[in-house]
Amino acid sequence: MKLKVIDDKVLVEREEVEDQKTPGGIIIPDTAKEKPQIGTVVAVGTDEEMKDLVKKGDKIVFGKYTGDEIEFEKKKYLVVQRSDILAIIT
Repeated sequence: MKLKVIDDKVLVEREEVEDQKTPGGIIIPDTAKEKPQIGTVVAVGTDEEMKDLVKKGDKIVFGKYTGDEIEFEKKKYLVVQRSDILAIIT
């Protein structure tokens, strides 16, 4: 089974966050951490202009409360609209 993104959307895999510790040695649980706003593009939608701007494998920065989380084949992804992409990391 394949997942195809349509229109001006991109499928993003968020960067993994390592365990964080406070200076006192307390480990901060995943539920208390902020989710990363950087991810790798897995697929680009069908919009021709979008395909010129963003390519598969690009690292992007997206808005803090943006996108829709989905799970596909036991992996979590984020579907982000073009207007929510803040920058491409080069």
